[in-house]
Amino acid sequence: MKAQDTTSEFDKNFTHVVYFWLNNPDSEQDRADFLKSLNKFMENSLYAKTKFIGEPAGTPREVVDGSFTYSLILSFPSKEIQDKYQKEKAHLKFIEESEHLWKRVQVYDSVGIK
Repeated sequence: MKAQDTTSEFDKNFTHVVYFWLNNPDSEQDRADFLKSLNKFMENSLYAKTKFIGEPAGTPREVVDGSFTYSLILSFPSKEIQDKYQKEKAHLKFIEESEHLWKRVQVYDSVGIK
């Protein structure tokens, strides 16, 4: 996945973890369209440092939820920078292009413990 080629060092100040459940996870076309839009977004994001796109690892255990289609892990130097990311053109364009492809999105934001 292209965006991971440009991954920079993980910033421990703020993480933004997003899980996507696609409407049609078995559709190769929907998967391709989603990843194309997501990679374009990652290439154009001005604020995200870590840019990791993943899929379920196939590690079935009682505590593991592998029901999602894709995950996205981003890190930021601060909450304020993450707030700017939420409003940036590339992020809003990704949502506009791709929201019809997913049925659910779950976000977990965390700040680092000092």
